Amino acid sequence: MTTESHPGLRERAAAALTAARARTAALTDPVTDEDLTAQHSPLMSPLVWDLAHIGNQEELWLLSRVAGRAFLHPEINSLYDAFQHPRSERPKLPLLGPAEARRYAAEVRGRVFDLLERTPLEGSALLDGGFAFGMIAQHEQQHDETMLITHQLRRGAAVLDAPDPDAPYDPPLAAEVLVPGGPFTMGTSAEPWSLDNERPAHTRKTAPFWIDTVPVTNAAYQAFIADGGYRDVRWWAPAGWDQIREHGIEAPLFWHREAGQWLRRRFGVTEPVPAEEPVLHVSWYEADAYARWAGRRLPTEAEWEKAARHDPASGRSTRYPWGDADPTPAHANLGQRHLRPARAGSYPAGASPLGVRQLIGDVWEWTASDFLPYPGFRAFPYREYSEVFFGPEHKVLRGGSFAVDPVACRGTFRNWDLPVRRQIFSGFRTARDV
Repeated sequence: MTTESHPGLRERAAAALTAARARTAALTDPVTDEDLTAQHSPLMSPLVWDLAHIGNQEELWLLSRVAGRAFLHPEINSLYDAFQHPRSERPKLPLLGPAEARRYAAEVRGRVFDLLERTPLEGSALLDGGFAFGMIAQHEQQHDETMLITHQLRRGAAVLDAPDPDAPYDPPLAAEVLVPGGPFTMGTSAEPWSLDNERPAHTRKTAPFWIDTVPVTNAAYQAFIADGGYRDVRWWAPAGWDQIREHGIEAPLFWHREAGQWLRRRFGVTEPVPAEEPVLHVSWYEADAYARWAGRRLPTEAEWEKAARHDPASGRSTRYPWGDADPTPAHANLGQRHLRPARAGSYPAGASPLGVRQLIGDVWEWTASDFLPYPGFRAFPYREYSEVFFGPEHKVLRGGSFAVDPVACRGTFRNWDLPVRRQIFSGFRTARDV
């Protein structure tokens, strides 16, 4: 892909960067300086760290690596290196204050736009197809999702607002869908802004399997709780059983029982748990235990991607379940347009060729698979993005959530986390063998 063959590429990169910065502002401008500098959970950075880190990574990759320019403030680089300082230690660092962080990020962005106007988007792996600019837009959106998680963990009055989903709703007739066995193309070698762990495209083969038409709902998960699921060791992986016993876990994160009713806290608002929404804020261990209780299992990552991308009629894998077109509000709940999932059965226009719903958006979906490289994997542009996380310690999540921007979500996109994580916007669907 070259600038000449794709004349809209520069505009696409500028639009992606602009959208990311607007979202960053929406997450940080309504918050007091005290809230920006506070650590709302040891699992998360102070919001002001994320704000400056976004600018620092942009400067590192675009102004330094692409343009070869000297750093504006080289003395702060180590403060915003995510691998040098664990999140729990970041509040103790001499971080830029809120006003300084905003000025720094704005100054970097102004120089980046100047660079984008004058730089050929070809000639090197970083520039081909505008990759470096797309990578930075995705990086900022990923930190925006991280900041939204911090907002959910934050105590106090609500500071964010968004309309509830009003998506088209058409309850599916069948609870599960049969996915035929055979080979399919997994991953991508063609998506210009895809990240290293999505590459290269390769052939995988699956046996036939059944998969839930929609993600597991709150109502279904409440049946697991009511049946004593959290008290029955039969359903739990040993490490998961140890985790729930040690921490007294009896329900998804942010849920509590009051007057015979399940309530949840959502961005500063306490409300009844909505029965028809996909369950949210569950760990891999909880998802795995529910699946065992239901006589099912979590889908493997390959099964999830086949259900999402494989078109049996044409034999090809599409970019998204609905085809190759970029997502629209009719296809999926993405981009923080809403601050909650849509009810299960929404977005019929976003269904896969086999009729599987809501594979993109709403909730990240845990899979059974460890986070591992594809055959032929090559780390790019740095090992720390993916390679250092490969192994059995991390489980793969797929599909994105309402908190994910379309620029950082596609049918091949891979997320990963520790199986104990619950603060992320995670849910799941189940599968079974034929």
